[in-house]
Amino acid sequence: MRNMNRPSHLPRWIAVATGLICCSTALLNVHAQRPGGRRGAPTVDEPFVGITTSNGPQKDLFSIESTGVTTEPVRVAADAFLAGLTDQQRERTVFPVDDTEWRKWDNRHSPKRQGVGFDEMTEAQRTLAFEMLQQSLSAKGLKKTKDIMKLNGTLGELAKKPQEYNEWLYWITVMGKPSETEPWGWQLDGHHVVINYFVLGDQVVMSPVFMGSEPVEAKQGKFAGTIVMQDEQDKGLNLIKLLSEGQRSEAIIMNRKDGNNNLTEAYKDNVVLDYAGIVGSKLDETQKGALLQLIEEYVGNMREGHAKVRMSEVKQHLDETYFAWIGGTTDQSVYYYRVHSPVVLIEFDHQRRVAPFRTSEPTRDHIHTVIRTPNGNDYGKDILRQHYESHSH
Repeated sequence: MRNMNRPSHLPRWIAVATGLICCSTALLNVHAQRPGGRRGAPTVDEPFVGITTSNGPQKDLFSIESTGVTTEPVRVAADAFLAGLTDQQRERTVFPVDDTEWRKWDNRHSPKRQGVGFDEMTEAQRTLAFEMLQQSLSAKGLKKTKDIMKLNGTLGELAKKPQEYNEWLYWITVMGKPSETEPWGWQLDGHHVVINYFVLGDQVVMSPVFMGSEPVEAKQGKFAGTIVMQDEQDKGLNLIKLLSEGQRSEAIIMNRKDGNNNLTEAYKDNVVLDYAGIVGSKLDETQKGALLQLIEEYVGNMREGHAKVRMSEVKQHLDETYFAWIGGTTDQSVYYYRVHSPVVLIEFDHQRRVAPFRTSEPTRDHIHTVIRTPNGNDYGKDILRQHYESHSH
């Protein structure tokens, strides 16, 4: 299916590319932050700009303001976690709040990480680490994070490589000093789950967040019965099914999915990505409700009060929010979808298998998702910039 009703501001070549098989990345008009570089090449050399469209960064979207939702439990838990570390562990765990360490996360299993790993923590330290996560995340978000870690253990069982894949190969770093008034944050980094959590006063920016799994369900072994990413999968499919035939012709960029399509994973902080698909202003109330439910599935990994603040930001731009799709639309299909507005970017992708065996075609048993804050506020950087402009440091 070709998208014949593409927004007029998109480059002309993208419309031509829609007719080309195996060019689905080009269809989405993405420009990597290192032209010609290998995908995922570990570099943060470029100054941070954030995800933007070809029109450039959109200004004045974010501001420093009181949300009325306390962050004190997070700060207290972070202080306790740091106090529970040895001096040597703490020294390699704490970085300045504006350090490029924020941007060095990687959803793959192999890169060397900074910080303190769950694999080296004592049981008491793990308890303190999970308490910090619990005070930051919703019950759903915490369970999903733990389940992804468990499924990494399942992958180690299947691949017979526990030294490469296991539930404790995850690392925590803390940026800045936990404070009531000064900016700070924490990062969880590891295979298939990465959370960046920035705090200023009672404001929270939780992005980028990467979540996924391979496999998505443990059918045997230590963690049998564990399953993740089904709501993200099903709510996206529900939305595309709610669209009329004419609306689908706008939303569906390509009805065939041959490979991996996620565009804003690790080391993709400065991707230039134009809007594609159907815009929210063309949806009816039921469809808009389904779109909000889909976004809330990702935003809802935050604590409820902060998620509500974030969703109010999303709702202000709902009519400017685009929904794009690649792949089939049946209950057995593999697919990619993207939700993109000035203030939120979400990607969901059925990926090719990598371990314990490789496949040439995408599968429902390997899922990647990412949520970002476009126009410069990933890692809370736009909020941090404004803070620095109004406070001497």
